[in-house]
Amino acid sequence: MIETIVFDIGETITRDDRYWGSWASWLEVPRHTLSALVGAVVARGLDNAEALRLVRPGIDVEAEYRAREAAGQGEHLDEADLYEDVRPALAALRRGGVRVVIAGNQTGRVGQLLRGLDLPADVIATSAEWGTAKPQLGFFRRVIEVAQAPAERIVYVGDHPANDVHPARAAGLRTAHLRRGPWGHLWADDPETIAAADWRISSLMELVDIVGG
Repeated sequence: MIETIVFDIGETITRDDRYWGSWASWLEVPRHTLSALVGAVVARGLDNAEALRLVRPGIDVEAEYRAREAAGQGEHLDEADLYEDVRPALAALRRGGVRVVIAGNQTGRVGQLLRGLDLPADVIATSAEWGTAKPQLGFFRRVIEVAQAPAERIVYVGDHPANDVHPARAAGLRTAHLRRGPWGHLWADDPETIAAADWRISSLMELVDIVGG
């Protein structure tokens, strides 16, 4: 029995187009250039911030983030940044009696913006707000706390095998790997990802059938 479904944020709930586009504008490089570099570091299994360091070697990402905020070019999210299946899937799950949680590796600002969108979710939280980030076990312990269910009755949904599927499984949760975004597509057919995921999905609406099945 599944009692709670917990969703990653970037490339699960939200598109990353605006995020990387704004960084490209700030660093004054073509969007295609930064997008291609993100793909390159993903294929090499590196953190996506390495793409910024390829554009500007030695960059202090946190300092640049603060400078962007001060210049009025900080993070922004609105309805257009949500994937089309987010609202219908979350709403259907809640109607079915499932607790819905959104929790991923994001800033506190993203947490505020997501809560401002009035999504059909019981809890929305970010790693910055919790003080622990994926793939650390502490993050998934917090997930279990807010899920208010035994680990084996929680499903963690995400696109990134190393940050989502494998550590969630190690923490005792059930897992769904989402074929979405660069990580989700690149690693969808990886044997280790297939072995670690209880389900492999291409749309969040598939979760409604999984819960009801």
